[in-house]
Amino acid sequence: MVRMKFKRALRFIFIGVSVLVVLAGGFCLWLPSRYVVPIMMYHHVAETGPLKLDTVSPQRFEWHMAYLKKHRFNVLRLDALVQAIREGRYLPPRSVVITFDDGYEDNYTHVFPVLKKYSFPATIFVSSDLMDMPGYLTIAQMREMMAHGMDIGSHTRTHVYLPELTEQEQIEEIQGSKKRLEEILGVPVKYFAYPGGGFTERIKELVRGAGYDGACTTNRGYDRLNRDVFELKRVRFSNKDNRRDYLWMKMTGFYNLFREMKDPHALSRGTVIRGAMERQRRNGPNE
Repeated sequence: MVRMKFKRALRFIFIGVSVLVVLAGGFCLWLPSRYVVPIMMYHHVAETGPLKLDTVSPQRFEWHMAYLKKHRFNVLRLDALVQAIREGRYLPPRSVVITFDDGYEDNYTHVFPVLKKYSFPATIFVSSDLMDMPGYLTIAQMREMMAHGMDIGSHTRTHVYLPELTEQEQIEEIQGSKKRLEEILGVPVKYFAYPGGGFTERIKELVRGAGYDGACTTNRGYDRLNRDVFELKRVRFSNKDNRRDYLWMKMTGFYNLFREMKDPHALSRGTVIRGAMERQRRNGPNE
């Protein structure tokens, strides 16, 4: 009787272990197919007091870049990632893309020297009407950065939240920025970033129709695997990312699987306010 119970217990243990092995094997086969090349997203790189989501200090930024170098990440151009997605090519772990939004002048004074030091390419998304304005990149600075491997993308004309505009206004922001940047820089502007990450399916069509090859959002949208090159999710970095485990988590390539999905066209109050402030700054207080 004891022997029978012992055999029965062994059988249950064997079945349980077998199930766990099958599940683990299935997970190991499933997980690699969910790998997404992280697209790092920065805004300001400047000295800051209180922690701000859109700002990282120059020291922290260099620490992030040193981490990539130390751990032998393959820093890709955005163009290389988009082409790989279109062709269905697998990119190995430790691949990464670096991007910046808004085209602040500190991208030249604090970011550019560090990227040159590590020979990292990056894409900077610029609002065309803000070029040469105080606090923003100048045309000469952008040309110098392009000569050293940086790419310039479009971030609308005036950094406005697109879902809140009429379709005609959306067209003017999307097409007008691309046309202006190409005229000034003399190169094709192939990529777009939605201010505040806000978009709709119609806005995506307008971006595609304007001749862009792809577009980046923030963490908005429902495509966790970045298979739609006009809805590429990015990973925000700031001064809060001050520990190696934080960087490791965000750089694994599986961060998108566990992030909350956000409505791509819900009103972003912060973006609207910032866009209004930047337009007032450009036009003057009486506009």
